[in-house]
Amino acid sequence: MDLFAGPAAEDAPHDAAMQESPAGGALHAFEPLAQRMRPRTFAEFIGQQEAVGAGHFLRRMIERDQIPSLIFYGPPGTGKTTLAQMIAQMTHSAFKKLNAVSAGIADIRKIVKEAEEARRYYQRRTIVFIDEIHRFNKSQQDVLLPYVEDGRLVLIGATTENPFFEVNHALLSRVRIVRLRPLTDGQLLAILKRALGDAERGLGSRSITADEGVLPAIAQLANGDARMALNVLEGAAAMLPPAGGKLTMELLDEITGERVQRYDKTGDNHYDTVSAFIKSMRGSDPDAALHYLARMLAAGEDTNFIARRVAICAAEDVGNADPMALVVAMSAVQAVQFVGMPEARIPLAQAVTYIASAPKSNAAYLGIDAALADVRGRNCGSVPVHLRDSHYKGAETLGHGRGYIYPHDFPGHFKRQSYLPEAMRHAHYYEPTENGEEKRLRDYLRKCWPERFHEDENT
Repeated sequence: MDLFAGPAAEDAPHDAAMQESPAGGALHAFEPLAQRMRPRTFAEFIGQQEAVGAGHFLRRMIERDQIPSLIFYGPPGTGKTTLAQMIAQMTHSAFKKLNAVSAGIADIRKIVKEAEEARRYYQRRTIVFIDEIHRFNKSQQDVLLPYVEDGRLVLIGATTENPFFEVNHALLSRVRIVRLRPLTDGQLLAILKRALGDAERGLGSRSITADEGVLPAIAQLANGDARMALNVLEGAAAMLPPAGGKLTMELLDEITGERVQRYDKTGDNHYDTVSAFIKSMRGSDPDAALHYLARMLAAGEDTNFIARRVAICAAEDVGNADPMALVVAMSAVQAVQFVGMPEARIPLAQAVTYIASAPKSNAAYLGIDAALADVRGRNCGSVPVHLRDSHYKGAETLGHGRGYIYPHDFPGHFKRQSYLPEAMRHAHYYEPTENGEEKRLRDYLRKCWPERFHEDENT
């Protein structure tokens, strides 16, 4: 068991507790920069405004010391532990900490006993923070349930894993899920600048400057993780003389062990790389597509953004030439959301190589755009009466559905009839290619509507 503050600190007045460092004592020079720069107040907290912005529910509850049971869910370095430590500093409740990796049922029972004593003798609630709560097995989570339910414990859990998969449903129903998002590059840049200029807790006493582009490159490299960003900054600063110096891109390349990508996720390089990525898949070059995928991943591009582009390419550029392309792409979209980085690179690579290697057709894309142009640009007429809905009272009186031919009653499950409005009876939008699976579709449609498909077309 570990405590943010010892027994003396727990019983100390609120103002005294606020003067403690997050570790329960004075700041130490040997603490990592990320630990020293942990926000102590909401004024210092950068990001997650949808969760703890001024006036939001959670912030009001923390400020009023009426904290409910919570689970902080988000990627590393997004503020889960920091928020827990801020609660530890601000609350009048007893505050205990466990790490699910090393704690067991005996540790939980010990905290419960202490919580009962705190409530009986001091009329104090007990908040228990469990880091990596997804590491607790079902029996360990079950032990918590009755104490959370009757209020003997206020649970605050932190997890990088989806709690709806990793936390018991009975426990989930008694807590609020607080989703923390990866920090933006702009938010990381603000954190880095603060650390570089803070003389008390950061690097401000060393007269360190940075070449243009170094701090944005660190922010991109960190991919939403404030802890990683500060660790990289600290590593780069450690390479400079004690009195200070200048951070350069060459130094950054050296300490990261790889060439830092010059890739602005909002600038020309971003759009150029995305364009090359899509055109490589469209052009059936899986090697080039993987190259540009790797560039985007190495630069910290949002994997959900990449997955969306892959899905669009599957429908637009492969289409019915290989209908499985969209299935593979959408499976990759789900996998990316489910597993996250770094494993998300694998389903992305599978989908990208499948789409790049598949036969191509943009017939569906061209067809819908042609149909939209007609609908938006001309009077297309009414829906034919025989195709109108006839499943409500009075429809028969209006003649709706009269004369409709049910195709499944005929050989081959097809019978010619007019489906387009009279004004659009000659419209032709979908022109299947001879590529891949679409050739079979074209052959079938040629039998159904021979006037729309001529032997000399697309051959």
